Amino acid sequence: MAKTVTILGIESSCDDTAAAVVQLIDETKANILSTKIFGQEELHKKFGGVVPEIAARAHTEKLDYVIEDALEEAEFDLNSIDAIAVTAGPGLIGGVMSGVMYAKGLSIGSKKPLIGINHLAGHALTPRLTNQIEFPYLMLLISGGHCQFLIVHGPTQFTRIGASIDDAPGEAFDKVARLISLPQPGGPSIEALAKLGNSMRFNFPRPLIGRDGCNMSFSGLKTSVLRARDNLIEEQGGLYTVDQSDISASFQEAVSEILTKKTAVALEMYLAINPDSPTISVAGGVASNNLIRDNLKKLAMKCGVTFIAPPINLCTDNAAMIAWAGIEYYRLGVRDDMSLGARPRWPLDESAPALIGHGKKGRKA
Repeated sequence: MAKTVTILGIESSCDDTAAAVVQLIDETKANILSTKIFGQEELHKKFGGVVPEIAARAHTEKLDYVIEDALEEAEFDLNSIDAIAVTAGPGLIGGVMSGVMYAKGLSIGSKKPLIGINHLAGHALTPRLTNQIEFPYLMLLISGGHCQFLIVHGPTQFTRIGASIDDAPGEAFDKVARLISLPQPGGPSIEALAKLGNSMRFNFPRPLIGRDGCNMSFSGLKTSVLRARDNLIEEQGGLYTVDQSDISASFQEAVSEILTKKTAVALEMYLAINPDSPTISVAGGVASNNLIRDNLKKLAMKCGVTFIAPPINLCTDNAAMIAWAGIEYYRLGVRDDMSLGARPRWPLDESAPALIGHGKKGRKA
C-alpha cells in the first residue's frame, strides 16, 4: 500500500494569513483536514488597498494562531506531519518573508523537511487537489496580481502561452471600484452591483481582441471607465447609483469577453499538443466571478473540453493549495534547506520572454 503523505501548508504572500493540513492517501484520495485564514480586510479598508507594511506586521502576529488552529482541527501535531510547505514567492516581500522565516523555525524545531512553493504553482495545481485531473491541462490563472494562460505539464513544468501585458484583471476590478466609489476588494463589490445594472449602456473597449495570440490588456479598459465617470460627473453633477450599477455591469461584461475570447485562442494552442484528456481550469481570486466562470464553462462545452472551476474558497488565496503543491513536490523528492529565501518575483515559466510593462526589476510571473 502506498504511503500516506500529510503536509502543513503556510500562505502569507498578500493580505491573508493562512495555514492548512492536507493529506494524500494511497496516491489517489486527497483530503483537506483543515484550512484556516485570518483576513486583513478591516486593517486595510480605510487605505483603499493593501498596505505592505501593515500586512507584514499582521502576518507576524497571526501566523502562530492560524497554524496552531489548523493543526488542532486536523488532530495532528508537528511530529505527525511529513513536511512543511510554505509560499516563498511571488508576493509582497514582507509577508512572504514572515511565512518563510516562520516555516524555517518550525522545520528546525520539528526536524521536518521544508518545501518552498511558488504561490502561482499553488493556484495552478489546485484542480489536481479538487478533481485529480491528469496532465497536461490548460490553466487560466486570474487574480489581483496575475493573469496568464499556462499549459501545466507536471507539478514543476509550466509553459506560458499568454498573459496580460499590463494590469491583472483583479487589479483592474479594484481600480474601477475606487473610481466609482465602491468598497474594496473591488471584485465582489462590482459583481454584486453589476446584477442590478445594464451591461449594454457603456461600450467599453476590448483591447487586443482582434490580434493574434493569447496576450491580454486591461489598462485601457480601466482608463475608458475613468473617462465615462468623468463625463457623467460633468454632465449631471455627480455619480448616481444607477450609474455605478451600469458601469459595473458594462465593465464586468468587457472583462469577461476579453477572457473568453482569448481563452478560445489558448484552447486552440493547447489542443494542438493532443492531450489525452483535454481539460481547462481556472484559478485565482477573479475565477470566483460567476459571469466569468459561466462564460468559460460555455466555451469549454462548445469545444468539447472538460471545464474545472475549484470551489470559490480554493480560488482565492489559501494554504490548502500550498499544502497540496507541497505534496506534489514531496512525492518528486523536492526539498529545501535553510537557504530558502523569499522572492517578490518568481515566474512559473522561466524560459518565457518578459512581457511589455514587466518593469525594471524583471518578470513578476
